[in-house]
Amino acid sequence: MRVEDQEVLLRIFVAEKEHDGSKPLYESIVMEARRLHLKGATVFRGMLGFGAHLHLRSAHNFSLIDDLPIVIEIVDSEEQIARLIPFVESRMEKGVLTTENVRVIKYSAR
Repeated sequence: MRVEDQEVLLRIFVAEKEHDGSKPLYESIVMEARRLHLKGATVFRGMLGFGAHLHLRSAHNFSLIDDLPIVIEIVDSEEQIARLIPFVESRMEKGVLTTENVRVIKYSAR
């Protein structure tokens, strides 16, 4: 099905080592998005990055470093994204949240 709806992209940047209790923060965020019936979430593990303290995190030489940058992307309506943001803010000690308006060209769920 082809659609052209205006939606919001929530992009969350956190460190891989950030936790929410006993589980990784990125996992808690995705599980909460699922609980709220958002359309979907994707987690990306970065190969190289730095944050506010300019500390470089790198996965060079196939190392098994466990503090790489993590990016979580979620696209849904502004209202649905707004429901998730307080959860993320209450658990995220360090990181960045951004939103931007996006045009969804195609959304298919099979």
